[in-house]
Amino acid sequence: MRASAQPVTIAVDEGQRVSGLLQAPPGVRACYVLAHGAGAGMAHPFMGAIAGALAERRIATLRYQFPYMEQGSRRPDTPKLAQATVRAAVAEASRLVPELALFAGGKSFGGRMTSQAQAAAPLSAFRGLIFLGFPLHPAGRPSNERAKHLFDVQVPMLFLQGTHDQLADSKLLQTLAGELGAHATLELFQDADHSFHVPARTGRKDAEVMAEMADALAEWIDMQIGRAVQR
Repeated sequence: MRASAQPVTIAVDEGQRVSGLLQAPPGVRACYVLAHGAGAGMAHPFMGAIAGALAERRIATLRYQFPYMEQGSRRPDTPKLAQATVRAAVAEASRLVPELALFAGGKSFGGRMTSQAQAAAPLSAFRGLIFLGFPLHPAGRPSNERAKHLFDVQVPMLFLQGTHDQLADSKLLQTLAGELGAHATLELFQDADHSFHVPARTGRKDAEVMAEMADALAEWIDMQIGRAVQR
């Protein structure tokens, strides 16, 4: 089931294009448009691992680069450009795999830019947001300032978060999920940090956490597809 990822090109605007990787083995039922974090691009081992794990669970992925990463810069794009890239990627996924239920989000920065895009103006033809470590606040500075826009999001949201994530205090995140109500689902992974790494002393391995994340993500997607069918 773990088919190789196929390169694609995504046009952000008339003068700017970015690279993408579509991993869609036979029999998939949904596609997750997956944005990378601030410090590493779509080919980072974490991104490849989650895409592979989801392929095994019959979930396709479209990974893609933000323009700054495509250009080899370390400075993230402005929110306006990042959000335009999110929209272009979701539109391209809709064109490439029109038969699949679409979900969008990503790792840290990528997930936040996706939710900001959705809050500003709803993305077309997609079912929900999935965050792989939502960056709720800077390390060591607990706050929910970065979450204000989530109250303008009117689609289901899944938060996958480590309990030792320095960019998201667990108690703050649990409170936020409660305030967001029925739109939000929070899945916590014990001892995992922002990269979903777990210390050796826990007796667990990162691969186990990755498998648990992929299971939770796939089950949530199935729930959203089932709800859509019932309507």
